[in-house]
Amino acid sequence: MKSVQQILSTKPVQVYAAASTDSVLDALKVMTEKNISALLIMDNDDLLGIFTERDYARKIVLHGKSSNTTPLSEAMTKNPITVNPADSIELCMELMTDKHIRHLPVMDGTKVAGMVSIGDVVKFIIADQKQTISQLESYINS
Repeated sequence: MKSVQQILSTKPVQVYAAASTDSVLDALKVMTEKNISALLIMDNDDLLGIFTERDYARKIVLHGKSSNTTPLSEAMTKNPITVNPADSIELCMELMTDKHIRHLPVMDGTKVAGMVSIGDVVKFIIADQKQTISQLESYINS
């Protein structure tokens, strides 16, 4: 069984986060600078929520709120769905599909260990399938 930890081991350790009191505009600037589409909202080491491009579109733009003055606490998704490093990649796919989400914070106990995106999952599955195909071709040709 392939695990979330295997995906995390292929990614940089850096997790990007903002405070719930930061403005939506500040979060968008970080997301643009880091070329990411989701940002964890944390208070010290405690995960409070997640802010995504979807949150911005649905909770700020469609309601005519100001990105400059609205704090992330009003725009974030509170209590996000999480996984742990030992969880399977299949579980990630199920959660992402069933809950219509693209990012899963990874929790190791009460500590954030990373974040897995739908792109990470797809990339990992494709690489794993290529390796399996290569091994089968080697076996057949030997």
